[in-house]
Amino acid sequence: MSPAPTPESSRPGDRIAKLLARAGIASRREVERMIAEGRVALDGQVLTTPATVLTSLHGVTVDGNPVAAPAPARLFRFHKPAGLLTTERDPAGRPTIYDTLPKGLPRLMPVGRLDLSTEGLLLMTTDGELKRQLELPATGVERSYRARAYGQVSQEQLEELMLGVEIEGVRYGSINANLERRTGANVWIELTLTEGKNREVRRVLEHLGLKVSRLIRTRYGPFELADMPVGAVDEIRQHDLIVFRKALTGPGGGKAASNLHLSGKSKAIDAPPEAAPADPAATPPANRAERRKASAQISEPEAYKPARPQRPKAEKKGPEKFGVGQRRRHQAKTQRQANPAPFGAGQAEGQRRPRPATAEGTVRPGRNPRPDAPGRSAPASGKPFAKPSAPRHAQHDDDGSPLLDRPKRAGPTDRRPTAAPGKRPPTGKGGPTRPPRGTPAPGKRGPRS
Repeated sequence: MSPAPTPESSRPGDRIAKLLARAGIASRREVERMIAEGRVALDGQVLTTPATVLTSLHGVTVDGNPVAAPAPARLFRFHKPAGLLTTERDPAGRPTIYDTLPKGLPRLMPVGRLDLSTEGLLLMTTDGELKRQLELPATGVERSYRARAYGQVSQEQLEELMLGVEIEGVRYGSINANLERRTGANVWIELTLTEGKNREVRRVLEHLGLKVSRLIRTRYGPFELADMPVGAVDEIRQHDLIVFRKALTGPGGGKAASNLHLSGKSKAIDAPPEAAPADPAATPPANRAERRKASAQISEPEAYKPARPQRPKAEKKGPEKFGVGQRRRHQAKTQRQANPAPFGAGQAEGQRRPRPATAEGTVRPGRNPRPDAPGRSAPASGKPFAKPSAPRHAQHDDDGSPLLDRPKRAGPTDRRPTAAPGKRPPTGKGGPTRPPRGTPAPGKRGPRS
């Protein structure tokens, strides 16, 4: 027999579904189904209505197990990728955020919802009261988004959203929108609002004639997305959460709490026993950078994000670490070590093989001798393979051939006119040579003797 439900106004307390949800047993709707199935009891008596108001969970059992006192609230950040539903299960079988969350986390409830195609920051908590407090529009916690939309819009049109807008009978509150930049036919717009109604950003921008192609939530209250990788999860430090909740209930409410400057440091969750490191004496990394490096070597439950495969650096070995010249010398050295016979028995490394001696005056055939070509004779001294000096030009020889100095003989085909008498004949190629210096010209006297 279930105890009679007590009116909520007669004594302080909360409904049992709310208390069990705050304790992390299940959501309120799930707790109501559990009560209808007779799985929840109070002091041994099965409850039949979720309207029971209690001040504590003392004496409450679920499936025969006593419910522990609610633990302190915990808050997590999750970078939701596009294509996931913000729900625990989907009747159509579509992927949800719980399919990608790492194992080993406590039962988490999303703070608000993000659409299937919306990505960005999603807060998740273990406390139902904190979840509700963050979601209520009356609290005034700010949410910031970055939207990429197709179309034309001016800053004056965006500033009119500060006064609110009514679309199809739904009134949307004040929105602080700024035109960030233009990229071709697309525009990036930054929006900050406090209500967060269903598809509010998309409907407001579509009302302005824009078509949203990408929507990212970048901030929820004082908690920012920053450079958090897609699909990663971390926990807000308990000190920052306590400061935020105090500011939330203090003067200024959500406006003051949203402008807090917290440490921004994330807290790593201890690994479960089955995923603990093999060396228990090893101390955990102190900073976040070392934890990221260590996450690639531990199991998935401890690492909040899937570890990227670490490709080993290519290590050059052997001749590959040399340059072109060094590689050739290395190959020659390897050949000499493998087959030293062609280089001589007593030959030192790096020396040429001596050529056989040639007697003076003997003829040494060329590399490819021809039967009609005379052989080369080795010089008596000097370098054995020195090139012979080039012959001097004929016109510089004392007894050179007069071919270059001999005038061209006039032939029958030479039609050039002859020089007139009494004039100097033309000189140059094909004409008579210039008389030597000192010879008097025709018709003139020479120098006196």
